[in-house]
Formats: sequence, C-alpha cells, structure tokens
Amino acid sequence: MQPDRQVPERPESRWADLDGPVHYVDHGGPANGPLLVCVHGLGGSLLNWAALVPLLTGTCRVVALDLAGFGHTRGGARSTSVQANQRLLHRFLTEVAGTPAILVGNSMGGLISILQTAQRPDTVAGLVLVDPALPIALNARPDPRVAATFTAFLVPAVGRHLLARRRGSTSAEEAAHSLLRLCCADPSRVPADVVDLHVELAGQRRDYSDVDSEMLSAAQSLLWVLADRRRYAAMQRAIDVPVLLLHGDQDRLVHIASARAAAAANPSWRFEVARGVGHVPQLEAPEWTAEHVLSWLADHPEAADVAAQARPLLRREA
Repeated sequence: MQPDRQVPERPESRWADLDGPVHYVDHGGPANGPLLVCVHGLGGSLLNWAALVPLLTGTCRVVALDLAGFGHTRGGARSTSVQANQRLLHRFLTEVAGTPAILVGNSMGGLISILQTAQRPDTVAGLVLVDPALPIALNARPDPRVAATFTAFLVPAVGRHLLARRRGSTSAEEAAHSLLRLCCADPSRVPADVVDLHVELAGQRRDYSDVDSEMLSAAQSLLWVLADRRRYAAMQRAIDVPVLLLHGDQDRLVHIASARAAAAANPSWRFEVARGVGHVPQLEAPEWTAEHVLSWLADHPEAADVAAQARPLLRREA
C-alpha cells in the first residue's frame, strides 16, 4: 500500500521549436539551484520522472523533455534514432534548458546522456545514470521475454508486426500497466496519480500516427550502439565529470551484472544498487533515488555550482 502522498500540481506543458515541436516541462526549483535535465528511456516519456522531481525541486531546478518519437514529441520529418535524439538533446540544452547541466538519464536516456557527455563535454557538469542501457554482461542471463522482443526488433517487418499486434490487442490502460509490470519489480509501489498520468498518455498516443515505426527506429539504433562494446566502453572511460550510477537489482531489461561491469570499469563513478527494484527506480523507489542524487550532489559541490550557472545560449519557443 502506498503511504499518504500529496499529489503535486501538474506542470504546464511547454513547447520548443527544434526542427519541429519538442514537448517539455519545467518543474521549477530555486533560481540558484543546479540545473537537472531528465532524459527518459525507450518507450517512455517525461512522465517517467513525475514521482521523483517533487523530491528534488527543493534544492534543484528540474526540466524534463519528451524525445522525438516519444511522449508528445512527434518524430515527423526527424529521425527518432538515439543519435538523432542526442543531437536534439544538445539543441535542447543549448537553446532551451541551459548548459552546462547535470543530465539524469534512464535506460535509453542514459545511453543518450553518455553520448552527449562524450561528444559535447562542455554542455555537461555531471551525469546521473539510472539503469542506463548497457551491453549484456557475459555472466548475465537475459530475460527471455525481453530478449525475444529485441530480437524481433532487429527485423523491421517482424518488429512492426509485433508492435502493431500488441497495440491492437490491448487497451491504453492495459498497455500502460503492462509496461509498468515489465519495468518494475513491484508496480504497486508507483504512486497511483503517476500511474494515471501514464494511462492518460497511452490513450492520447493511440491517435498518433507512426508510433510503431518511430519506436522501432529508436530500438534498432539503440541495439547497434550496444553492439559496439569497445566504442561504447571507450566513451564511458572518456567521461571526466562526476558520475552517479544507480541500478535496480531486479531489472529485467538491463541486468544488474551489466551495471556492475560498468562500475568496475569506471572506478571513479559512484555506484548504488536499489535492492528489490526494477528498471525504473525513479518511479518505483523515488525516495531512495532522490536521497542518492542529493547526497551525490552534496559530495560534488563543484559540479552543482557549475550546473547552477547553466543558461541557454539561445531560446527558441513555439
């Protein structure tokens, strides 16, 4: 059972024109606080941070965006690959949110945040990786359902058929709950109001065209990045800003062994394990996640101070 929790006021949707509309929300926070920019994962949206951000805005400014092809940001003429979304994130940082920021990335968003930090280190003051997408560790045993799904994604026709069949055979509410069951060890821990927001968004996205092809493009590009283990590992080693790696030990999508391997290869990173938690600690264990993020920031005041000075270089809003 969920403890009593005040339902936060829903933040106002905002839009930026970055070769097409990009949906984001500014959750507020003190003007002199460090800027945190939250980047969601594959199949997710900025709602994936809804349970966490109220615990951070007492001391931090927090902004979250919908990547192209997800949430309310339509792909349109833009690619929805991870490389294209990294370029979109770069423009969002420099033109809308501010830079240098602390990036908080979950799953695919963690991978995109690593790409951004490696390619444009001047825009990043620190990095929080929450169950980031990582190559499968040699000693890990992948979840059969997850492995089968991503194998299907490698064949475009099969992947499109799988996504279309799932969407056609389930309601928006069923689809949202199914995704939470996959991503959480115990989905009942996710606050009820946050679940409602995910169900509402799933219903709204039923009217969006090209959602399957946009999802497939992102998934395929993600798999190709992970396939080049050496290059991805080299990018991680090249990061010279403070890094906090958080990972649930019951994650079905990115095995905990992969996180342990990444932490061992990068001993300067701070590594914390969420016991009994799945792929989205920010939804399933928001208090635990916030505690570690704020503690890490306190231990790295230089990164927090730099992020407190973050400002956009050019603001363009639709």
